[in-house]
Amino acid sequence: MTSPATLSAAAATDPTRWSARLWGMLITLCIVLFLDGLDVSMIGVALPSIGAELDLSTSTLQWLVSGYVLGYGGLLLLGGRTADLLGRRKVFLIALAVFAVASLLGGLVSDGPLLIITRFIKGLAAAFTAPTGLSIITTNFAEGPARNKALSIYTVFGAGGYSSGLLFGGLMTGVGWRWTFLLPVPIALAALAAAWVLVPKDKPAEEGGHDILGALFSTAAMLLLVYTVVTAPEVGWGSARTVGSFVAVVALFAAFLAVERRVAHPLVRLGILRKSSLVRASLAIVAVAGSYFSWQFIVTLYMQETLGWSPLHLALALLPVGLLVSLSAVFSDKLVDRFGTGPIIAVTMVVMAIGYLLFLRLNTDPSYLTVILPAVLLIGIGWIGFPAINIQATNGIDDDEQGLAAGVLQTSMQVGAAIVLAVTTAIISSGGHSASPADMLDTYRPGLEFAAGVAIVGALVALLAFVPKRGKRTQAAAEPELELVG
Repeated sequence: MTSPATLSAAAATDPTRWSARLWGMLITLCIVLFLDGLDVSMIGVALPSIGAELDLSTSTLQWLVSGYVLGYGGLLLLGGRTADLLGRRKVFLIALAVFAVASLLGGLVSDGPLLIITRFIKGLAAAFTAPTGLSIITTNFAEGPARNKALSIYTVFGAGGYSSGLLFGGLMTGVGWRWTFLLPVPIALAALAAAWVLVPKDKPAEEGGHDILGALFSTAAMLLLVYTVVTAPEVGWGSARTVGSFVAVVALFAAFLAVERRVAHPLVRLGILRKSSLVRASLAIVAVAGSYFSWQFIVTLYMQETLGWSPLHLALALLPVGLLVSLSAVFSDKLVDRFGTGPIIAVTMVVMAIGYLLFLRLNTDPSYLTVILPAVLLIGIGWIGFPAINIQATNGIDDDEQGLAAGVLQTSMQVGAAIVLAVTTAIISSGGHSASPADMLDTYRPGLEFAAGVAIVGALVALLAFVPKRGKRTQAAAEPELELVG
C-alpha cells in the first residue's frame, strides 16, 4: 500500500511518533482544510451587512453562498482525480494560490456579480485543495494507527472550520463584512509557503491518461445538479426549468457512465463505487453535513431575524459544537483504533439525531440551559464521528486512487448537503412569512423536523452495517467495513 519511504525514521518503530517535518506538513494541510470549512459557514453571518452596503437583493445574496457550493461541489471529483494524475503537491500549491487571490479580490470588489464570481473561484480552488490534501495524508501515513491519528486530526480541523464559522463570522462582521473575505488571505499565504517547503514532491501516476470527455461530462453534470438544487426553491421544484435541468443532469450522468465503461483510462474507476465502506461513509457524511447545515440555516434565521439575537450572541450560543469538535482531536483516533470506524459512526449519528429531536422543543422564549444547550451538546458529539467517516472511506484504497476516494466522499458531502439544504429551504418557504415569532416558529418547525429526519435516516443506515448477513459469521474483532467489502 504505502511506501515506507514516505514515513519518517521515527515512525519506523512507532507509527504514531512523527518527525517535526511530518507534523508541520500535517498541520499545514489541516489549516487549509479549516479555511475551506470556515469559508462555507462564515459568510452566512455577513450576508445582511453585504446586502445593505451593496444594495443586493435576497436572491443575489443567496448566490454568495451558492456560488461557493457550485464550484466546490461541482468540481470535487475532478479535483481528486487530477491530483492522482498530475501530482498532489503541484495541484495543491496551485489551487491554494488561487484560493488566496480570490479571497483578496472578494474583500476589495464592490459589485455583486464580481463578488459572486470570486466566491465561485474560491469554491473551485477548494474543490482541488480538499481532496488533494486528504490524499497527501493517506499516501504519507501508513494505513493503521498512524493514518487513523493523522486523519482524525485533519478532519477535526475540517469539522472545526464548519462549526466555528458562525463565531468567526460574527467577530469579523463586527469589524466590517470585508474582513470575512480578507481574513483567509494571510493564513492561506502562510500555508502556501509552508506547503512549498513541507509537502514532499511526488510523481504523477505512471499509468493512466487524461479522460477529457469523462471530465467534461462529470463536471457538467455536477455543476448542473448543484445549480438546479440551489435554484429550485426560487423558481419552483415543479417548474419546467427545474424539471428540464434534472432531465439534463440524468442525461449527462448517463453519458459519463457510458464513457467510463469504454475509455482506457477512466476518470472514475466504477469498481471503486462497489466498495461498501466508501458507499456507507458517503451516505453518513451526507446525513451529518446535510442535517447540520439545514439546522444551522434555520437557527440563524430564527434567532437573528425573529428573536433579535446579534451574530455574536448566536455564535457564542453554538460555540459548544466547535469546542467539542476541537477537544475530540485528542481522542478520536484512539476511539477508532479501539472500536473501529463503524461503531463510532453509528453511535455519534444516533446521538446527533437525538440532539435534533430535543431541539424541537424550541419555543418563542427558549431557555438556553434547558432547551438549547443540551441539544447543541448532543449535535456537537455527532461531529466527533466525522474523522471516523473519512477513515472508513479511505481504508483499503490503493495509493493511486486515494485522491479519487477523497473526491467521491467530499463530493457526496457538498452535493448531498446542498440537496438537503435546498429541500429544507423549499419546506420553510412554502410556509409563508409573518412578523409573529410564534408564526415564524411554525413556519420553521417542519424544516427542523426534516433535518432531524435526515439525521435519523443516516443513523439507521450506519446501524444496518451491523445486521449479520445470511451465510456470513460476524467477527466481533474485525473492522465492519472490511467484513462487508465485496
